[in-house]
Amino acid sequence: MKRLSFLLAIVMLVSACNLSAQKSTISGSIADLPEGSKVVLAAIVGDQINADTLQLDAKGAFKTTINPTEPTLYMVNILPFNATACHLMVGPKEKIEVDMVYIPEMRTAKITHCKGSDNVELYRQFNDILLSGVNPTMQALIPSQLESLLAQNKNVLISSFLVTIFEQDFENHAFLYKEIRDALAPKYENNPYVKHLSDRLRGLLLPGMEAPEIAMPDTEGNTRKLSDLRGKVVMIDFWASWCGPCRKENPNVVKLYHKYHDKGFEIYSVSLDKTRDQWLKAIKDDGLVWPNHVSDLNGWTSSGGKTYGIMSVPSTVLIDKEGKIIARNLRGAELERKLAEIFN
Repeated sequence: MKRLSFLLAIVMLVSACNLSAQKSTISGSIADLPEGSKVVLAAIVGDQINADTLQLDAKGAFKTTINPTEPTLYMVNILPFNATACHLMVGPKEKIEVDMVYIPEMRTAKITHCKGSDNVELYRQFNDILLSGVNPTMQALIPSQLESLLAQNKNVLISSFLVTIFEQDFENHAFLYKEIRDALAPKYENNPYVKHLSDRLRGLLLPGMEAPEIAMPDTEGNTRKLSDLRGKVVMIDFWASWCGPCRKENPNVVKLYHKYHDKGFEIYSVSLDKTRDQWLKAIKDDGLVWPNHVSDLNGWTSSGGKTYGIMSVPSTVLIDKEGKIIARNLRGAELERKLAEIFN
């Protein structure tokens, strides 16, 4: 029994030492706080927020100890004004010094000095830019300044949180999301903010990205791969025999094929048909003379359509000789202009 008690004591001591080894400290000050205000440090963990009141001395100085087991985002809130002073991302065993000043007209605070954390320093720079828009001219510069800052600091974990300021304009900032995700995923794959970037990017195919492989049966039942056309400029044409706009566009596609095929232009047609005879008849009737016609005859559940997230037809994806996406959904005059630009 004594031996068991001794072992339990050792286990508890080791656990306590490990716990202590993970502890982090945040110290600093908040200047110019309104009288009667209270400062709360709140940890954001999943859907839960765990809050503790910071004890400030007469000069607004504080020091607190926290125990994050992984990099964790904290909010510094000022009550009763319901103002978020700032966000701090704190990891295990960090010693962070941070000074802030309250800005009453904005009901917020800004970091004036920080030490001991790249994440806090990046947030300080980010927040300075946000608060710099004192007139319309300066406000117009803020988005590009934020993009540049985050692109230069994509290896800093808090960038995965800060980039979501562009969430409502995601498609125009998808490359920035991808750069940050790719930089952080090897080390922080399971971090919730990095995982969010991966979720947003899943299935997204934008110009400059690698075109995913398609391998489907052709009209003879043989497998044709998109990658077999590497070295050519390829247009993937998602269509179907029952699609009126597709059939109306086909004469223009045929014209462009004949015009640019000898210069290295190929078409890889993916049909969303379900009936083989109707598919083959449409190919013949519309004079679609290129050999790269494929379909698994699964309609909207076509494997090729699912790979490219096709929700409507006609849809096109133009790919360069290296297999990178040039553009999506070019048709008619737009497609002709782009091909002329490429080949001429």
